[in-house]
Amino acid sequence: MEDSKVINQVLVRLFRRINALEEKAICTGRFKNITLNELHVIEAIGTEGSRNMTAVAKDLEVTTGTLTTSVNSLVRKGLVERVRSEDDRRVVLVSLTPMGLEAHEQHVIFHEKMVGEIIKELDEEEVKVLSRGLDRLNGFFGSLDSVD
Repeated sequence: MEDSKVINQVLVRLFRRINALEEKAICTGRFKNITLNELHVIEAIGTEGSRNMTAVAKDLEVTTGTLTTSVNSLVRKGLVERVRSEDDRRVVLVSLTPMGLEAHEQHVIFHEKMVGEIIKELDEEEVKVLSRGLDRLNGFFGSLDSVD
């Protein structure tokens, strides 16, 4: 099989497997009612306090309307708090509740374990090559955003 087909198959399988494993590892037990998409919203909100909805939407590369739908669900589930800015009532700020912080931490732990498992058998140079290759791949996907 030609290299481009192998690379395509590997990328598709990796994407599916990572999503499935992430969901299995995090969206269970106490957090079984969280979708993977909502988990990524939690990650984008982060742990540093309140964030403006526009900034979170930009980080996720979605519209504020799309983000609002997810945030509404996360507020109902007790994972996110939403307040209007006292300085400018048009600005909506979101932050994680204690339960949201716990879900965020589970997500961080999953990613740390995943990366640790990937690099544990690699030497320092192989880790650098993998990192550069993945960074280039990410740059390529980013460049596709501007293609019409």
